[in-house]
Amino acid sequence: MKLYKYFLLISVAAFTISSCGLDNYDEPKSKIFGKITYNGEMLNLRGTGEAVQVQLYQDGYELRDNITAYVGQDGTFEALLFDGEYKVVTKDNNGPWVNSRDTVVVNLKGTTEVELKVTPYFTISNESFSLSGSNLNTAFSINQVVNTAQIDYVTLLVSRTSFVDDVNNIARKDFKDQKAGTVTLSMDMSDNKDFASAAALFARVGVRTVGADQAIYSKIVRIK
Repeated sequence: MKLYKYFLLISVAAFTISSCGLDNYDEPKSKIFGKITYNGEMLNLRGTGEAVQVQLYQDGYELRDNITAYVGQDGTFEALLFDGEYKVVTKDNNGPWVNSRDTVVVNLKGTTEVELKVTPYFTISNESFSLSGSNLNTAFSINQVVNTAQIDYVTLLVSRTSFVDDVNNIARKDFKDQKAGTVTLSMDMSDNKDFASAAALFARVGVRTVGADQAIYSKIVRIK
């Protein structure tokens, strides 16, 4: 019985020491601040639902699982990591850009900024919105970047918060058969109860490319 108690005491002590050792591991303190760009301009994306991702890899390890960073609607992302060399790469078949698995090598020590350059199928510029009663009107330019890309649809979106995309909205209208160039669209929200009761409203347009899993978006504009 004494021998059993002695063995139990040693086991508990060993477990306690081991647990303390685990608790004393340093936490990652270095940070990558990233942005996804085209021609030096950050791209506007869907920022909710972890829809757009970039992946970070470290060579030289047996388990080369990627670290996922989620991209915000302004095209920025960040990750807290240990110092070292990382490869930052776009997720396969994810995003409104050519799927070339764009990669940047980063030597991380402290805080590091990284620019991940991509080639979007389209971009949006010169967007303007006006609200007249319950009618929302918008005009903007769709700029074709990839000659072979085709527009699936253009979407006009309204939200009560500054998070606006094809999932997070109170009003949405899709337009087919749109072409690159200057576009004008409108949406009537007279029957929308959320619109009528909203204290604030934000609008945005998006362009979805045939074969892409995400749309490219305009900047978000407060319309009320």
